[in-house]
Amino acid sequence: MDETFDTATVRSKLMTWAAREAHWYRYRLPILMGFVGTAALFALYMTIVTVAQGWQHAIELFGQDAWLVLPIMSGFGVQVGLYTYLRSMLRRGSRSSKVMMGAGGGTSTAAMVACCAHHVADLLPLLGLSAAASFLAAYKIPFMLIGLAMNLIGIVVILRTIRAEQRHLRSLESK
Repeated sequence: MDETFDTATVRSKLMTWAAREAHWYRYRLPILMGFVGTAALFALYMTIVTVAQGWQHAIELFGQDAWLVLPIMSGFGVQVGLYTYLRSMLRRGSRSSKVMMGAGGGTSTAAMVACCAHHVADLLPLLGLSAAASFLAAYKIPFMLIGLAMNLIGIVVILRTIRAEQRHLRSLESK
């Protein structure tokens, strides 16, 4: 039993493992926040339809509009994840990415509300919003397509901002 303890090998293996974990760790929070954003938008969608018409109708409507609802929700989740990554990369947010995520997220939410706004038309006259409900119901699909397009634009803008900041950080490190 003449085994020697090679501290250099152990240190090397430990550093390799730590570097691999550190690389993966910076993506954990953005991925988690992306899923949370997707789930939050799904919850908002289901809550609005359930309050207006009931759980069974919410499930039926989701099944009918899933071809647009799922990409909108996913796009919003990707935006949230990318934004979280950008925030962690800079330790403070870029104003342009906040504006684009806000615009994309707001449009996504408006598209989801437009999808089910005609179901709350019975309540909206009490609030003086029956014309708004009719308008949103009549243009549900275009609003949802606009929401999807805004998601894509938001994703592209945040990705470009991340790439620019990465180039900037690399140039600072090389000096």
